[in-house]
Amino acid sequence: MGTAVQARPIDGDRLNALLGQAVQDMGAALHATLIVIGDRLGLYRALADGKPVTAGELAQRTGTNERYVREWLNANAASKYLEYQPDSQTYSMTPEQAFILGLDDTPVHLPGFFHMVASCMKDEEKLVEMFRTGNGFGWHEHEKGLFEGCERFFRPNYLANLTASWIPALDGVEEKLKRGAKVADVGCGHGASTILLAKAYPASKFFGFDYHDKSIEQARLKAEAAGVADRVKFEVAPAKSFPGNNYDFIAFFDCLHDMGDPAGAAQHVRQALEADGTWMVVEPFAGDDVASNLNPVGRIFYSASTVICVPASRSQEVGLGLGAQAGEARIREVVTAGGFTRFRRATETPFNLVFEVRA
Repeated sequence: MGTAVQARPIDGDRLNALLGQAVQDMGAALHATLIVIGDRLGLYRALADGKPVTAGELAQRTGTNERYVREWLNANAASKYLEYQPDSQTYSMTPEQAFILGLDDTPVHLPGFFHMVASCMKDEEKLVEMFRTGNGFGWHEHEKGLFEGCERFFRPNYLANLTASWIPALDGVEEKLKRGAKVADVGCGHGASTILLAKAYPASKFFGFDYHDKSIEQARLKAEAAGVADRVKFEVAPAKSFPGNNYDFIAFFDCLHDMGDPAGAAQHVRQALEADGTWMVVEPFAGDDVASNLNPVGRIFYSASTVICVPASRSQEVGLGLGAQAGEARIREVVTAGGFTRFRRATETPFNLVFEVRA
């Protein structure tokens, strides 16, 4: 006979606090769809000048339906992403709201993240099955919105930090790049980081590698549009066998933890680098134990890791599954297993750890 489960007492205050959090989360989850819609239709961009408009005026300006636009505006006002003026029944954006939602090239442009969320939700049935089987789910297998969303989410961070603080924090790298260096950007995706580097250091030659052919196609187009195709070459290649050697500088941006065999990738980097070359590894910010990561940033990264990073790793050979919250000590183990002896945290942001690795 089964044993009856004893009911546990409920603390009313703790229950109410948890329900309050859940209400916030429910609103945020539903509103994510509206951010994607507003971004695709140009609604935020049309409001970015800060001038108050009615629902009808915004609909006319963007070629959309007034009734749907009014509901979208009210949801955004309730979410504090827009301002509402009840006397005139108009809506506007503050400079801060426009900075994160309505302007494209800011260091904190957010809509790309919500395109990533939408893509993962479209893959929900496949992800559920993955949990049952334990199989991996490759980056290339995701719904296509993930690729654009990922580039748009990470690019603002690189725009704010890559040449302003990350490169200067590395020993002697900026001087090499200014003089003219041979550079590999591995796991480059749509090439946002590669192109930013190429713009900043025109004397250097850049090679972007990614195993995902569709991303490389986009990277080539973006390099042409940015006017740097003369010094940037993109090629389909995995991290453990990308071509070339004698690189002065190799960079991995937010991708080492996604790899099935990161130690094998480290070993290949060791062989491809010049003797005095530098490998920069940029990883999501994380402590070395779970308790250190139970915070708002860790919540984002653990969630992304569950549906994107660990499945990507497990779809490849070895399938180590580091995850997006591996932490410095674990990254050090992987890197030194590849034959490197010098490893240090060069700098950090609230969202990233930047490591300098040398032979």
